[in-house]
Amino acid sequence: MANHMNAAKHKPAGKSLLGGAMIIAGTTVGAGMFSLPVVGAGMWFGYSILMLLGIWFCMLMSGLLLLETNLHFEPGASFDTLSKQTLGQFWRIVNGVSIAFVLYILTYAYISGGGSIVNHSLQGMGIELPQSVAGLVFAIVLASIVLISTKAVDRITTIMLGGMIITFFLAIGNLLIEIDVTKLLEPDGNNSFSPYLWAALPFGLASFGYHGNVPSLVKYYGKDSTTIIKAIFVGTFIALVIYACWLVATMGNIPRSQFIDIIAQGGNMGVLVGALSEVMASSWLNSMLTLFANLAVASSFLGVTLGLFDYLADLFGFDDSRSGRMKTALVTFVPPTILGLLFPDGFLVAIGFAALAATVWAVIVPALMAYKSRQLFPDSTGFRVIGGTPLIILVVLFGIVTGACHLLAMANLLPQYS
Repeated sequence: MANHMNAAKHKPAGKSLLGGAMIIAGTTVGAGMFSLPVVGAGMWFGYSILMLLGIWFCMLMSGLLLLETNLHFEPGASFDTLSKQTLGQFWRIVNGVSIAFVLYILTYAYISGGGSIVNHSLQGMGIELPQSVAGLVFAIVLASIVLISTKAVDRITTIMLGGMIITFFLAIGNLLIEIDVTKLLEPDGNNSFSPYLWAALPFGLASFGYHGNVPSLVKYYGKDSTTIIKAIFVGTFIALVIYACWLVATMGNIPRSQFIDIIAQGGNMGVLVGALSEVMASSWLNSMLTLFANLAVASSFLGVTLGLFDYLADLFGFDDSRSGRMKTALVTFVPPTILGLLFPDGFLVAIGFAALAATVWAVIVPALMAYKSRQLFPDSTGFRVIGGTPLIILVVLFGIVTGACHLLAMANLLPQYS
């Protein structure tokens, strides 16, 4: 009871639970969801849902372990401060490098995905562009928004999120009505399913990344652990429901055998949307799906690059003047844009690499920090994640297994559907 009274005392007035939940859901759901049906094609629907449930639980727990550590420090303490104070300089560097790597590789992934979906959209208007050029146009237009200001990103992203919700439910609603239950429950192709689960694990992990927002929520709500826990739970659960609907919509409309062709073409966003467009009843609904895909990749790009932009400005000590922002923009956007021009079809590969680095900073480091903070603050009466040390071990093992699966899949030592 005393803890709840304490928490209430720390909560700033007028901060709704819905706001925090939307921050988590908005960060979690994005262009990465377009990889889920493609990488889940081998194991198909049942195993894909089981995998998502397991990953959702582990990622929810790692976020709560991060929150537990965060609450021992003053609101506003960054991920960098937490890792340095609890685990020391070595883990601080490992954590910093993995965060920067994730942000850079996701920026490249979204340039690749953005180029693919912009190309698909232009083809509908009879315009042909090389995909690398489409990716360049996508990067320049959105990078200019980040360059203007954080407020510009905030406003544009809010509009995009509203548009995403409307277009998602219009397009997906129709696809859900049109599903063929036989395709969903009795898939064609080979009769092997469970072996393909392992190679898909990293992509599932990458679809539940919100951990960079946990310190932001502590700053936003103060030390009101009850509201933050609810915001994390509700936000990630919304993401889980959206992913489940997306798998039903895609796998209930596209036969399993057709995914072999989608994978052969690189599994990029435009290819998947193109396959779905062929089964949609009207050109208007097809336009809604294409618009949703454009908004999803654009909002993901803005969210990730804003984080990378601020991180690099802090790292290199660039100020917020026009010349300072220009320097930061060059460091932020030039490397991933060059990669996008050289390797325009790297969306799936990049999402896999992002997951590899995310196993460190979003899974293993939060678990280790919680273990260490329990030793540093043994008399604390604040929030503590249930499950004790066994839960921490489970989360660390989940991170190690997922990272190992990505490396084994890269070395062609895991079965992959093709």
